Amino acid sequence: MSNALHHYYLQTMGIEVWIPREKNVSCGRNLSQLADEIAACSRCVLHKTRTQTVFSRGNPLAKLMIIGEAPGFYEDKQGLPFVGKAGMLLNQMLQSIGFSEQDVYIANVLKCRPPDNRDPKPEEIVHCSGYLSEQIQLVNPHLLLALGRFAGQFLANKIAPLNQLRQKFHSYNNIPFLVTYHPAYLLRNPLDKKKTYADLLTVKKFLMERVT
Repeated sequence: MSNALHHYYLQTMGIEVWIPREKNVSCGRNLSQLADEIAACSRCVLHKTRTQTVFSRGNPLAKLMIIGEAPGFYEDKQGLPFVGKAGMLLNQMLQSIGFSEQDVYIANVLKCRPPDNRDPKPEEIVHCSGYLSEQIQLVNPHLLLALGRFAGQFLANKIAPLNQLRQKFHSYNNIPFLVTYHPAYLLRNPLDKKKTYADLLTVKKFLMERVT
């Protein structure tokens, strides 16, 4: 996380100075070792209420990495992201553009479920963001797709409504990314599925052009 966004989160917490531990993937650590560290994490209060951490699912060699916000009830039980109703919809969304689980790698900003599926708190994102940053570096995808406001804001390094983040390419550490609606939001607001499908077609077009 950049200093600008990091400082914003600290301000919302009423904290003036906090310096996170720096991550360095050049030490040769792999995804399995990162997952082991996360499984033992106690940086924030969420470790007290989780059943288990939720690291990823899909293909770590995929060109597309999808980033959600936080695990829900079923994810907390199974230890995999997007396995509940929102996950079923995500699978359908991917199938609509001819993608399967082998074509994507899926992770979340938070690795632990917030109680009652509430929104992630700023301090939780601060403590957990280093893990996601390292995860992205290790996977090194061609394209990132952020699902929802919190994932989009984290990658874009700014606090903005989701509609201001959609329909344009951004860059996160020199990796291009797009932002679209979270499947959980679409379950409540199905009229926005058409907009999401348009975003997914942009994803497919970008990746096809990169391959060819």
